Amino acid sequence: MKGCPLSCWWCQNPEAIKAREELIYRESRCCLCGSCAGVCPMGAITLDQEQGWKIDRAKCDGCFDCVEVCPTRALEKVGDHMTVEEVVREIEKDEMFYAKSNGGVTLSGGEPLFQADFSYLILKACKKKGFHTALDTCGYGPWEVFEKLLEYVDLVLFDIKHMDPIRHEEATGKDNDLILSNLRKIPAGKSVWLRIPIIPGFNDTKDNLDAVGALGKEVGAEKISILPFHKLGEAKYQQLHQEYRAAGLNNSSKEEIKEIQNNLQRFGLQVAIGE
Repeated sequence: MKGCPLSCWWCQNPEAIKAREELIYRESRCCLCGSCAGVCPMGAITLDQEQGWKIDRAKCDGCFDCVEVCPTRALEKVGDHMTVEEVVREIEKDEMFYAKSNGGVTLSGGEPLFQADFSYLILKACKKKGFHTALDTCGYGPWEVFEKLLEYVDLVLFDIKHMDPIRHEEATGKDNDLILSNLRKIPAGKSVWLRIPIIPGFNDTKDNLDAVGALGKEVGAEKISILPFHKLGEAKYQQLHQEYRAAGLNNSSKEEIKEIQNNLQRFGLQVAIGE
């Protein structure tokens, strides 16, 4: 789902933050034919003699005519308007795979709570067909909305960015009061996995991780998933012409991640890396 209420500076899916269609430009694919500039009604695409084709995103009106004429798919549209029925038909194409793998459907984003009614109807349709359902969420949304979705969710994948509300707001634009409140309201018996992205220098301190472990024990989480930081999403920022604020960050070493896993296991929880 496109659209997210948080703005995490390390986000690996920047194309999913805005709740609208967006234009991406893969310079390596561009053949410099100029077809895009020829059809742009706003004059948003121009040729710079030193830097090649430039896109003025302030002028772009989102018609995506340029995408239609691009012969090399250097220009592509991210995001599509779809009905619930269209999404369910796509899901059904893998029905045989779900049966053989004990898999199912995970709603992610962005943030599924950001499109709550749409997410609810998809989850309801999936459960009607007997599919296992999971909700990958940052937990930021009205409890009434969250509670409604939970009726058709088998597994909640709940992201924990930081336990300190001030640090959380500095990094994501929102504090974590509502997030933690929603987590604690999830009914007992509902399967919950906590997922924590390990961002070096931000949330990998022992105090913060101990607080995450204590939280996992408090809410009866089945598992804590450690998600090591990586830079696989950096190219997406270039394609969207956005600043990549995590450019100067280094990955945690395997030894550091293993130590985090060992420390969290002290809370009597199953702790996985990269799940």
